[in-house]
Amino acid sequence: MNIFGIGLPEMAVIMVVALLIFGPKKLPEIGRSLGKTIRSFQEASNEFQTEFKREAEQLKETVKTTAELEPKHIEAGKNQQENI
Repeated sequence: MNIFGIGLPEMAVIMVVALLIFGPKKLPEIGRSLGKTIRSFQEASNEFQTEFKREAEQLKETVKTTAELEPKHIEAGKNQQENI
């Protein structure tokens, strides 16, 4: 088990220290708060990734459309210059 790069022995030491500092009555409350914080961080991270992927896809479509239109635009410009 490896959470945030912390192994099982390190997690046990952290739990013992937390139990000594906060006591058994405060520990569940702190755990809930920590869980909510981590969950909200994960949701924000997922939202950021989704938005980033959506923007990247829109940019890709814009570049693709521009790449398809550019040769036509260049050809139209050449035709106009020939007519001058």
